[in-house]
Amino acid sequence: MDVVEKPEENRFELALEGGTAVVAYRMDGNRLVLIHTEVPEQFSGQGVGSRLAKGVFELIRASGRKAVVRCPFLKAWVAKHPEYDDIVDG
Repeated sequence: MDVVEKPEENRFELALEGGTAVVAYRMDGNRLVLIHTEVPEQFSGQGVGSRLAKGVFELIRASGRKAVVRCPFLKAWVAKHPEYDDIVDG
């Protein structure tokens, strides 16, 4: 189960057995403004948010775009993962 982008819905998704974890974004030119992360409650504390975050940043890097991180969860996550500093823009 991998993270996929759903551009028509302005979100990334990680399908789980019994739910879907999502990161919502809005476009700002060639930048994705990451505004909200949601993990189904039954998966809380199981590393799903981290798996989702890693997948999101990997997809953004692969697409050549930049991320503007506004979501508090993702801000905290990316602060612990400096390997993604090159794609974080503001």
